[in-house]
Amino acid sequence: MEITARAPGMIILAGEHAVVHGYTAVASSIDLYTVVSLRLHSENEDSTRLQLEDVGLDFSWPIKRIKEVLSHLGSPFSSTPTLCSLETVKSITALVDEQSFPETRIGLASGVCAFLWLYTSVLGFKPGTVIVTSELPLGAALGSSAAYCVALSAALPAFSDSMKLDVNKWAFEEEKIIHGRPFVVDNSVSTFGSMTGIDSNMPLRMLIANTKVGRDTKALIANVSARKSRHPDALCCVLNAIESISKEWSTIIQSHTVDDLSVTANEERLRELMEMNQGLLLSIGVTHASIETVLQTAMKHNLASKLTGAGGGGCWLTFTYLYPRSSSL
Repeated sequence: MEITARAPGMIILAGEHAVVHGYTAVASSIDLYTVVSLRLHSENEDSTRLQLEDVGLDFSWPIKRIKEVLSHLGSPFSSTPTLCSLETVKSITALVDEQSFPETRIGLASGVCAFLWLYTSVLGFKPGTVIVTSELPLGAALGSSAAYCVALSAALPAFSDSMKLDVNKWAFEEEKIIHGRPFVVDNSVSTFGSMTGIDSNMPLRMLIANTKVGRDTKALIANVSARKSRHPDALCCVLNAIESISKEWSTIIQSHTVDDLSVTANEERLRELMEMNQGLLLSIGVTHASIETVLQTAMKHNLASKLTGAGGGGCWLTFTYLYPRSSSL
């Protein structure tokens, strides 16, 4: 028997980094998915295997070895996750370090750690194979890690002793293993889909493009937190301003006006909000020269763009228009 689960990627429209510190963000799922397939082995097979097909990596751990290192995780399954302690992370890291990682893929090690923690916490020491495929580019600010964590959290309980599991909470704990202090909105959007807590039937037309500049989400989040520690008053002002932009975004896209004049006015407001949001993200040090170059080009064509996600490269968004208009109804 094989179980398959999938979860979507996502973009942050407004509120990057502020959301880490408890402020409002606006985010939406996108139509690109990560798929996880799980198959348990018979008792005479004695390994847990993870295949990351898109990057050509295949890992396998003998069940006996996992028991030696993670015996405390084989306890009865709980529907609510407990914190993955620093000691547990160190133990899991030791298991992952026993595998052969290409130098260019070493950044995926934390995701493999998250898998081992979740698999052993939910399924204990049952041998099995998990295969992961994805339409999402890695490290591009499209929620690839959140989709991975959510899809894993949705698939694994099917073979546990209890089907009751808070997918969102388990995925968030996995994200913490990967990113340290993740954007809390990522796993929620990937779990529940659509937009974050927003009642809107007004679709947005966005161009999403990839700089293909690699970046380290964990380091970017930590750098902003360090800057906040050094300049608490100034950073709080910036984060409050970002939250004001997120709230105005939410108000605009929840408005139900469809006449051409109102839609045009809302489009202009959203463009201005995107430009302001990008300027604030620049002030906290999370943009990148490649993104700024694109933004300048977009402005020449009266288009507003901003980075999405942690920044430092990855993807950017260019807003084109709201629809439908009255003429298309």
